[in-house]
Amino acid sequence: MANYNAVDEEAKVKNKRKRVIVFTFIAVILVCAIAAPIIISQSKPQYQYKHTGLPQQQLTSQNDVMVDCSGRKGTESECKQNGCIWQRTKNPMAPRCIYPKTMGYQIEGQVRSTSQSHQFSIRQKLNKTIFDTDIHQLVDVRVDMYSPKSLRIKFMPNGTSKPFEIPEEAIPVNDEHQAGERLYNVTIQRGPVFGIIVTRRSTGTVVFNSSVPGLMLSEQFLQITNRLPSGNLYGFGEHNHQRFKHDLNWKTWPMFTRDTTPTDDWNLYGSHPVYMNVERDGNANMVFLRNSNGMDIQVQPEPFPAVTYRVIGGVLDFFVFLGPTPGEAVQQYVKTVGMPVMPPYWSLGFHLCRYGYKNLAEMKSVRQRNIDAGIPFDTQWADIDYMYRKFDFTYDRVKFSQFPDFTNELHNSGQKLVVIVDPGVGANQNIYKEAQKNSPGYDMYNDGQRRGIFIRMNGSELQGKVWPGLTVFPDFTNLKNTTEFWKYWIRYFIQNETIHADGLWIDMNEPSNFVAGSQRGCQRNRWNNPPYVMPILEGEKDNGSLYYQTICMDAEQHWGKHYDVHNLYGHSESMVTNRALRELFPGKRPFILTRSTFSGTSAYAAKWLGDNRSQWSDMHWSIVGLLEFSIFGFPMIGADICGFNGNATYEMCLRWHQLGAFYPFSRNHNGIYQTPQDPGAWNQTFTSNVRRHLSLRYKLLPYTYTLFKEAHVQGTTVVRPLMFEFPADSHTLDIDNQFLLGSSLLISPVLQENVRRIQAYFPKGRWFDYYKGVEIPGPESGRNVTLNAPLSNLNLHLRGGNIIPFQEPDNTTKTSRLNPMGLLVALNENLEAFGTLFLDDGESDYSFQNGTYLELQFHFYGGERLDINVVHNKFTPAGNLTFNTIDIYGLHRHPSDVVVDGSHIKSASQISNIIRLSGFQLDVTKNHTITLETDK
Repeated sequence: MANYNAVDEEAKVKNKRKRVIVFTFIAVILVCAIAAPIIISQSKPQYQYKHTGLPQQQLTSQNDVMVDCSGRKGTESECKQNGCIWQRTKNPMAPRCIYPKTMGYQIEGQVRSTSQSHQFSIRQKLNKTIFDTDIHQLVDVRVDMYSPKSLRIKFMPNGTSKPFEIPEEAIPVNDEHQAGERLYNVTIQRGPVFGIIVTRRSTGTVVFNSSVPGLMLSEQFLQITNRLPSGNLYGFGEHNHQRFKHDLNWKTWPMFTRDTTPTDDWNLYGSHPVYMNVERDGNANMVFLRNSNGMDIQVQPEPFPAVTYRVIGGVLDFFVFLGPTPGEAVQQYVKTVGMPVMPPYWSLGFHLCRYGYKNLAEMKSVRQRNIDAGIPFDTQWADIDYMYRKFDFTYDRVKFSQFPDFTNELHNSGQKLVVIVDPGVGANQNIYKEAQKNSPGYDMYNDGQRRGIFIRMNGSELQGKVWPGLTVFPDFTNLKNTTEFWKYWIRYFIQNETIHADGLWIDMNEPSNFVAGSQRGCQRNRWNNPPYVMPILEGEKDNGSLYYQTICMDAEQHWGKHYDVHNLYGHSESMVTNRALRELFPGKRPFILTRSTFSGTSAYAAKWLGDNRSQWSDMHWSIVGLLEFSIFGFPMIGADICGFNGNATYEMCLRWHQLGAFYPFSRNHNGIYQTPQDPGAWNQTFTSNVRRHLSLRYKLLPYTYTLFKEAHVQGTTVVRPLMFEFPADSHTLDIDNQFLLGSSLLISPVLQENVRRIQAYFPKGRWFDYYKGVEIPGPESGRNVTLNAPLSNLNLHLRGGNIIPFQEPDNTTKTSRLNPMGLLVALNENLEAFGTLFLDDGESDYSFQNGTYLELQFHFYGGERLDINVVHNKFTPAGNLTFNTIDIYGLHRHPSDVVVDGSHIKSASQISNIIRLSGFQLDVTKNHTITLETDK
């Protein structure tokens, strides 16, 4: 019995232990289940990632956003010495060294909240940075919810020494508080990693989330990471992006303005620290970092897409725009940084230019052969060839001796002249004296010295080397004084040199310098050689410096050190040039083309994509550039047709002219010593094809000009990616070989050699071939369609539901604007269509704001009635303009009778699948009704 009882007691003990283990296990599960939501809300509130089935090689040993903690050496020992984590990665592009959660900032004290803002302070946890720069230990943070669709997040160091901020006069910020129900909620996360989280109310999508280790705020190194709601990332510039949608596989993009050919991934002419992210449900947001210092951004791929900023100065000042559509997000951004300038009508014509005209006789010969070939052509451009020894505001009285007469000849024929002006002012005394002999009264360098407007360094003017040799650089940030200086010499050029140019082309304004920094080099200090240098284009002997191909960073300007305002040089020159022209020609709309830009520069100037190459790849990349600069708020954008560097081939140049006919800014520009590539330089077949496509451009200018008015007034885009109009269609997110002009015209160019059939994508809706009116067959959803693409034609399609005004083309915009007008009516599934037309004199400044314009609205409905309504009538076009033709696409029943304003006209004719109404002359300044009667 004793033995039995002992065994029984032992069994009881074992069973009791089992019950305890089971109950403990259940309790742990219950506790975890209850606590899990709390833990999640502390670490990543309202933010969940879904694995998207990425290849295994794209995954790392970590399961969240990683921020690169590599120092200068990038070794394991340095990583651990900096207090970071060294890890193995399956993706070779992923960082080996990453920040732990213990590195960063934490909230100190209470968050002070109102209905419009949150304010609090954060303190650095470890007083440590991986680079030798002064830490901002205590930082004030302010979140301003100033608009129902946008907010501002700003980190400002709390101390006596204030970091550089972009001056208000450089980019006036529109962040006035507006009433309305917000699209977003803001959460301030205390831990375990501090962050600011912005959530879209309607969907719960987190559009901004900075709760990532590695936040670093110091004088010359600022770092912050933002989790992205999806991998659909666009923007950041200026670079030669080969695709519109970014490759997120740990790609790093530097932003620091530089004069370099757009062939690789280097930093280019402008700086645009702004991106768009299209969320998984088609909503879109944009984020703008208002900071002009050099920086780079690193992107991280799915399943944890993110953007990490590394900035070498200033403050972190973010604007978040909630859209919700891509177009609305752009509008919100543009209204914040500055609405685009309205271009003069003539600038929408075709332009001819080349670098390397030997003399005026050659320039005149090129112009004449294009006139003889019947090429529509508005503007002749003059590169630096026309100058005397490359000195601004002079012309060579030997090689270009009759230049003033040629200018008058252009104007008498309805054409315009645009001349190049570089920022560098020639300071070589020997050449300067020669220039004074060539141009009596020329005294630009001495005048700048007297006014004290040149950039200075160590107490004297900084001297570099550009086209005129020894060169000094105007400080355009000294807006008042430099505007007076610039205005004086523009007036001199017009009055003394008698060159009445119609626009200015400001180039080399990164600023470009042929020597590193200055003629005397640059001191080795924390400005020229900062603790952290972005992966920018550098010279072989200039590692660790910023001044390669530009000026010293410790040079002094009115707004601050060049270190802080380098990226604003082209922007400030655009401001000064715009002011000077407006003051010289009050009431007249200026035209300025600039190479270097910043956020908001489009309020003063147009932009082209720089010195591209005569290669098929660059032709495709030009579309990417157009789409990106549309996001940046630049409606007037284009690329050099046929390429600038290299010799264009026949087929490529022909295809490029077909594409370039639909660039907002359309210019053929050729480099020195290259084979001529203007339309008139080729055979008759070539010129006939180009003439036809450019005539189509001129025909559609009333529609394009209306788009520019909307961009100027509302901040909309002229060129658009398909995803702007169809963001919920995932197929459109990757498309950059097609684009839309406005919402109505789809351009599908050929971008490869020997291609005669292309694949084009058509989103949901009705689409019609422009030439024959044939409707694209297919299901209700989007579809890929194989299109014939003969060398003779570019594929152009009209989107159902739109009415496009047009005008019979001529060889200049001046004569085209006198011709009869018409309408292209493309019907949607409900047999409806809408459209608008804006007309003014094409050159008066602020015509919309002053009300001196004519605006019409068009509405076709019921499959049988078109209303033309004048909604604003304070301008009377020249030439007694009338609507003489209406082409209808997508109407299957042929009308038996047409009634125009109560009167019967002849029955409509049919051309292919297009029903054409004609035989009337409708005054464009009056209301009209057209009714189609059919035999039922």
